[in-house]
Amino acid sequence: MSEPVFLDITNISTWVSEKEIAHYQDTVDTLHQRMEKGEGPGCDFLGWLHLPSGISGDLVERVKQEAERLRSLADVFICIGIGGSYLGTRAALGFCGHAFENQLSPEKRKGPEVYFAGQNISSDHLADLLDIVGDRSLAVNVISKSGTTTEPAIAFRILKGHLEKRYGPEGARERIVATTDQQRGALKELADAEGYATFVIPDDVGGRFSVLTPVGLLPIAVAGHSIDELLAGARGMESQTSATSSLADNVAYRYAASRHALYQKGKTLEVMSGFHPSLEYVLEWWKQLAGESEGKEGKGLFPASVLFTTDLHSLGQWVQEGQRNLFETFVTVGRSGREMVVPEFASDADGLGYLEGKTLDFINEKAYKGTMAAHLDGGVPNMTLKLEDRSPRTLGALFYFFERAIAMSGNLLGVNPFDQPGVEFYKRNMFRLLKKPGFEED
Repeated sequence: MSEPVFLDITNISTWVSEKEIAHYQDTVDTLHQRMEKGEGPGCDFLGWLHLPSGISGDLVERVKQEAERLRSLADVFICIGIGGSYLGTRAALGFCGHAFENQLSPEKRKGPEVYFAGQNISSDHLADLLDIVGDRSLAVNVISKSGTTTEPAIAFRILKGHLEKRYGPEGARERIVATTDQQRGALKELADAEGYATFVIPDDVGGRFSVLTPVGLLPIAVAGHSIDELLAGARGMESQTSATSSLADNVAYRYAASRHALYQKGKTLEVMSGFHPSLEYVLEWWKQLAGESEGKEGKGLFPASVLFTTDLHSLGQWVQEGQRNLFETFVTVGRSGREMVVPEFASDADGLGYLEGKTLDFINEKAYKGTMAAHLDGGVPNMTLKLEDRSPRTLGALFYFFERAIAMSGNLLGVNPFDQPGVEFYKRNMFRLLKKPGFEED
C-alpha cells in the first residue's frame, strides 16, 4: 500500500451505487471551490485548510526548542485542556507511542511521563494525578483560547497553586507554558502578567481542527514524536485533496460523499471500528470532529466508535443483529511497530496449533476480514480506511484527511461545519446552578 490512507468502499455497493455517489460530483466541485476561495458558512474558520503547507518554519523550530527545554526540565508533563485542546494530542501519543509509555523506565521512554487534566471535573482524578507526580519535577501546558472554559480553568488553578507552592512564583513561571489567544482572554492576560512562555491558537482555526497548530504540536514534541514528520504527512494529504475535487481522485471527498449517500438512505449512525488498540483516541478525536461539525439543525450522522476485536465480544452483537440504521467504517493498520509470532508448543492443549508460526498482525487481519464479511451479511454496509503504519507521517495524513472530509460532509448537509452553538446550552444551565455572576436570571 503506497498511500498512507487508502479507502475501500466496495462493501457499500448494495446500498449505494457508484452512480449515486457520482451524483454529488457537481455539488462537491462547487463546495470545494467555495472552500478554496475562503467562502461559505464558517469561512472565518478555514485557517486549517492550508495550515500544513503554510505553517512557519520559525514557529515549528520554536515549538521544538520549547519542547526540548520542557523535556530537560520535567520528569512529568501535564497537558491541560478539553475537547480539541486535548484529544488530538492524546490521539497522537496513543497512535505513535508505546502502549505503556508512562510505565517505561526513563532510559527507555522518549520523553517525560505525559498526563492529561482539565477534561473532566473530578476531584479524584486530579488528586490521583498529584499522587502520581509526587515529588518529581513537573511542568504543565495549559491550552485554552479564552482561559475561562470551566474544566481546564479549574485544573489549571489547582496545578498552578501546586507549582507555586513547590517552586515559588519564579520557579513556577518557567514550568508553565500557555497556548492561548494572541491578543485577548483571561489566560492571555494572566500569561502576560506572570511572564509565561506562550504559543498562539490561530483565530481562524477552531478547537477541533487545531491539532496541527501549537495546541497539538508542542505536547506531541514534548512526548518525543517527530512533528516534522506529522506535518509532512498532513502536507501530502493537503496537496492531494486541494489539487482536485474529483470523487475518483480525492480520497477525503470520496469518503464524505459515500457517507452522505448512506445517510440519505437512512443510515444515520456511523460506527468507526478500529482494529488496533493504538486507534482508541484517534477515534475519540474523530467523534468530536464529526459530532460538533455535523450535529446541528436536526441533522447529522451520529458518530460512534468501537475497538475490535475487544468489542466484538460485547457491542459486536448489536452491530451484527441490532437496528439496521447504521453503517460501519473499519480502520486497519498495515504494519505494527513490532512483530509477535504465536510460538510452537509440544502439546496442543489450547487448540492453537494451527496458528503456530503466524504473526499476530496476520491473525488480526483475518479477524478484520471475517468481521467485515459477517457484518455485511448482517445488513451493515461498510467501508475500510487502511493506514500504512503507526508513524507520525501516516497520522498527519489521517488528521488532515478527516478534517477535509468532515468539512465537506457538513457542507453537503447544508450546515456550518465550523460552529458549535449547541455546546453553550449546558454551560448556561451549569453557570446558573453555580450562581456564576451574570447568569443568575439566565
